[in-house]
Amino acid sequence: MGDCKIGLALGGGSARGWAHIGVLRALNAEGIYPDIIAGTSIGAVVGGCYVAGELGALEQFARELTRRKVLGFLDFNFTGSGLINGQRLCDILDRQLKGIAIEAMEKRFVAVATEIGTGHEIWLSSGRLVDAMRASYALPGIFRPVAINGRWLFDGALVNPIPVSVCRALGARYVIAVSLSADSCGHGTVVPHPEASDPAEPIPGQPELGLIQRNGRAVKKLLQRQVFGRTDNGPGISRVMMEAFNIVQDRIARSRLAGDPPDVIIQPRLPAFGLFDFHRADALIECGIAATRREIEDIKLEIAARRGLSAVVAHLA
Repeated sequence: MGDCKIGLALGGGSARGWAHIGVLRALNAEGIYPDIIAGTSIGAVVGGCYVAGELGALEQFARELTRRKVLGFLDFNFTGSGLINGQRLCDILDRQLKGIAIEAMEKRFVAVATEIGTGHEIWLSSGRLVDAMRASYALPGIFRPVAINGRWLFDGALVNPIPVSVCRALGARYVIAVSLSADSCGHGTVVPHPEASDPAEPIPGQPELGLIQRNGRAVKKLLQRQVFGRTDNGPGISRVMMEAFNIVQDRIARSRLAGDPPDVIIQPRLPAFGLFDFHRADALIECGIAATRREIEDIKLEIAARRGLSAVVAHLA
């Protein structure tokens, strides 16, 4: 059979990234095993775990998440360069991946990150897998940036949300891209009722900082409101930042894909899922499976044709 390396470009999208698990499950079920995986943000986490042989463990972790557990992983930091320190999540990844180095894995893997200051697109293809993942998903203002080889790095979605170009550069002849933001613009927009007013949250004379200092339960409620939104359906600070970032990411992705299109793009239908819905892994994974099945026959035919052509070229050479 002709040599036709398959590349898989997994895009960013926060909690929606659990759909990548479904995509990989559906591809593997049809005998399609990517040779090269490039991931950005949550795509780097899922892709890295897959190449490391730990996709099953990640899937189990995702399916067991609840809102309470998600909040428990958010080690908030009010004095550093990110709202969330990220050490609790890093500890989980470290325990599962056991210090795996990217260059030691059997398949090629790259996590995409952005360098602070220069805006350079950084391809992390060696070193500790966990460090590369953390750098790739370090959303500005939410997670602390990560220092690797003297560079401070954060979320790669700022420069390459769906890294098709990385797969091409690593020799992929057929590239499958997974976009999680196709239907996201407009999703999550908060349109207040014309007669609704925005009630002041803090009690006069009792600022929320005072509540943080005096009452642990108030801290939990405050942080939960900032992450998941307020009871009046208004978004919390974190959600506002995530939605704004998602709009920027979508525009960049459209531009990058127009200049370097994949051979096929899988687009899970995710309008009902928010960027913080990590506790809805079951449904998100199913969406990834369904989206892949919609494209699978075309993918199989195209890969077979590419392999046939490669075999002919090799024979003639």
